[in-house]
Amino acid sequence: MKLWLWRSLSVACVLLIAAFAAMACGDDEEEGVNGAAVPELEDGTLQVGADIAYAPMEFFEEGTENAMGLSIDLGTALAGELGVDVEFVNTGWDGIIPALQAERFDVIISSMTITEERQEQIDFIPYFTAGTGILVQAGNPQDIQSLADLCGKSVAVQVGTIQVQQVEGQNEECEESINIFTLDLNPLAVEQLRLGRADAVLADFPVAGNDARLSDGELEVVGEQFESAPYGIGMRKDSSELNAAIDDALKAIMDSGKYDDILADWGLEAGSVE
Repeated sequence: MKLWLWRSLSVACVLLIAAFAAMACGDDEEEGVNGAAVPELEDGTLQVGADIAYAPMEFFEEGTENAMGLSIDLGTALAGELGVDVEFVNTGWDGIIPALQAERFDVIISSMTITEERQEQIDFIPYFTAGTGILVQAGNPQDIQSLADLCGKSVAVQVGTIQVQQVEGQNEECEESINIFTLDLNPLAVEQLRLGRADAVLADFPVAGNDARLSDGELEVVGEQFESAPYGIGMRKDSSELNAAIDDALKAIMDSGKYDDILADWGLEAGSVE
């Protein structure tokens, strides 16, 4: 065989092997939004950290371990758009950001208000907007209408929430101090109100409204929601590729109408960020 023909065949073989190798490598990546490659997720699963005790945003169906709520539906829709499975990792609120940073899951979708302090630790993509509501006993026996009316009262709030900062800020303005209870879970705060140990509970407005609806007329929300701010999908700062993929998936869900459907299913259309 002539030398030039041998060299030509050799080059062709090398190119063919390289093509097969590239095809094989491509199989290792998940197909995501519009066919784009999604960074590898463990076992092809998007792991979502959530404090699943905050109805109607994220909670367990009564008597079961079935997670439900707006945030749960959103996480499921995002995973579907990315072409992967989803797993929700129930995590205490006070340690949820450190757990994300320790890579115990991939993202947080758990009614987390975006604040400057949190943005120093993790990145966010806004997906909902909510303010704070004040929950009291039916009939409002303490005549509470606003934060200023909490002075001299007992108030229960969930630890680590924006509501802790709000009531502590108000306390600095009070002549008579607010007695502040901080509890691990929002239902525990509501129980303090039911038992008469607290005069009010501060929580995100959709949650306070849901607590009132489920109270059989024992509780009510007073006034309008205040200090509205966006919730964000929380992500590690070093997971830039996954963050971009989640951002694209959320936009796709909004464009398709799935996002609006999810909000409508929970009667929370007013919280849309579109």
